[in-house]
Amino acid sequence: MTGIRKKLFLSLWLIIFINAFGVIGYMVIEGWNFRDSLFMTVITITTVGYGEVHELTAAGEIFTIVLLVVGVSIILYLLGTAAKLLLEGELEDLIGRKRLERMINELRDHYIICGFGRMGKTIAKELSSRGIDILIIEQNSVPNLEKGELLILEGDANNEDVLKSAGIEKAKGLISVLSSDAENLFLVLSAEI
Repeated sequence: MTGIRKKLFLSLWLIIFINAFGVIGYMVIEGWNFRDSLFMTVITITTVGYGEVHELTAAGEIFTIVLLVVGVSIILYLLGTAAKLLLEGELEDLIGRKRLERMINELRDHYIICGFGRMGKTIAKELSSRGIDILIIEQNSVPNLEKGELLILEGDANNEDVLKSAGIEKAKGLISVLSSDAENLFLVLSAEI
């Protein structure tokens, strides 16, 4: 699970947890029904301030203080995580990866170029200029300026899962221009086109 998914998953579970904690707390401490307990929990956590559903006992007041502090902390964590995702571009990366996966799934009879060094760039430029669909697999990060309209999958071309992600089964050909002859030989021998 990626970092962004872990953060979103954790935030979702924390929201569910604090709501369940509040509902169960009010039902046990105050003896309220589910609907009143849920309403009180939501207006407390969101700090709406409608007032209490029913009069609170001393234990209920202390529970409400705890619920308010913990609930607001969780909401602030959620908002902070969302802001971080937006500001750091993690959401954009996630959307970009989904878009890349969709575009790769649509490819048929394409060429896969493994390696985006000097030779890989030259081959990609030549094939692209002829209107041939290509997908590049590169282990090192490629600057956005070089990506342009090219489909670039970051990963190890010698990894079977990466080749499957690149649509090796639907590819017309594989071009291996990795950094060493040993890697090129291993890739060509292990690739099943």
